[in-house]
Amino acid sequence: MADTTENRDVKITLYWLNESRAQNILWLLEALQLPYQLKPFKRGPDGFAPAELKQIHPLGKSPVVTIERPGQTQPLVLAESGNIIEYLVDHFGGVEKGLVPQRYVDGSGEETESWLRYRFFMHYSEGSLMPNLLLALILNNLRNAPVPFFIRPFIRPFTRMIANQIQTSFLDKQFAVHFPFLENQLKTAPGVDNTDTIKRGGLCGKDFTAADMLMSFGLIAATEFGLITKDKFPEIVAYTERIKADEAYKKAAAKAAEISASL
Repeated sequence: MADTTENRDVKITLYWLNESRAQNILWLLEALQLPYQLKPFKRGPDGFAPAELKQIHPLGKSPVVTIERPGQTQPLVLAESGNIIEYLVDHFGGVEKGLVPQRYVDGSGEETESWLRYRFFMHYSEGSLMPNLLLALILNNLRNAPVPFFIRPFIRPFTRMIANQIQTSFLDKQFAVHFPFLENQLKTAPGVDNTDTIKRGGLCGKDFTAADMLMSFGLIAATEFGLITKDKFPEIVAYTERIKADEAYKKAAAKAAEISASL
């Protein structure tokens, strides 16, 4: 449970990189209604994070969150999306705000289905889903990589052939498992309205949890990238639209748009 007295004078800083999973953390901070500071960074022409991020954390990635408390000599530095989300919900009222499902069935030591789903998706997002989505992005970049015009007719067919072979031999098979799985998980989430796709909730139940926040960036990107389409996966597309309609998400998206325009 969060200690509100201990956290009263805490300073939270999100090191935010454009087009990154830092957006998940921004949504969480808005949902927790926490005061925070944003330090934006822009990807370089090569698509990578700038070297300055290594001054915050040795891996030089985003998201990174620092937490400063009175009396501490050094800020706490948190990296990795799942780790950041778990720390924030544990220490800043995530349970009280409903972002973590009830763990145990009333009067029993048995875990609820919602909580078991929550624990699963907190690991599934970064362990199974995102590696495949990142590979899809890499293959797309390989297909469209800039090539000097005088060798373009010779090189581009070769790079596209390699990308297409990886796509058909591996990636398409992965998506053929993962996307139907997620479609079914949304249909069968506990406590949701099974008669109306639009009115259904999140992956763990009728309300969004921190696990939905962790999953959001990848699934929204996959729909915008055309990997997930409404005709094949209407549940997932409707889910991403529900996410975009969430008030805390809209605040985070507006803030991200404002920052991106200034970079």
